[in-house]
Amino acid sequence: MNEKNNEEEYIDLLKIVQILWKYSVLILIVGIVFATLLFFYAQMFVSPKYEANALFYVNNSTFSISSAVRISTGELNAASDLVDTYVAILQSRANMELVIEESGVDYTYEQLRQMVSAKAVNSTGLFQVTVRSKNPEEARTLANVIAVILPDKISDIVANSAVEVVDYAVTPHTRVSPNYMKYAAVGLLFGIVLASAVVLLISYFDDVIHDEDYLLQNYDAPVLATIPDLMAKTPKKYGYYGTSSYARSKKGGVE
Repeated sequence: MNEKNNEEEYIDLLKIVQILWKYSVLILIVGIVFATLLFFYAQMFVSPKYEANALFYVNNSTFSISSAVRISTGELNAASDLVDTYVAILQSRANMELVIEESGVDYTYEQLRQMVSAKAVNSTGLFQVTVRSKNPEEARTLANVIAVILPDKISDIVANSAVEVVDYAVTPHTRVSPNYMKYAAVGLLFGIVLASAVVLLISYFDDVIHDEDYLLQNYDAPVLATIPDLMAKTPKKYGYYGTSSYARSKKGGVE
């Protein structure tokens, strides 16, 4: 019984592969069409976004003067841990609203918080604040306002620690999104999957008898006879009786 089930599963998988291969050109065309549509959609309807970055250094005043020459791993880890605290301070409602007020932008606290992100740089005492916006000048302005406000806010909240600005933001000239090729790749994959699913569904619900293989696979009964298609351009030969009488007369020399 297990061998029969394995054989049937193998036949079903083979049939699926055969169906997909039969319509492979159509499936690929559908995938290319979807890739083209999403590519042009990204170009025409998705607004480009730009990123401006400001770089900061965590200055922990608990470091001794002697440690300025040789900073231990523990001190670096302590500075790195402070980054998470500084990021939380940056994204607080009070600081975000202060950035909105100082920069003069028309955003809510929630909107600006989604635009601003921060992360540590390779587990060091440096961290980077990134502002993403549709307007490159606006992204630079917001990042630099944060660079002015954040050090003072941190020194007021966190004792014995401070933040120094390493690099101010500059106006970005290259968009970071959308990625047109990524849109095209997603469209290609979606089109191929959709077309394959449709082809398999149509084949699954197709109950038309196309050949004797269908009968042998679906019914436990032998095929006793087949009717040749005499209207086909290249009819199959089914023995002597599968050939038309006119062809047999030509073969026998009778006009």
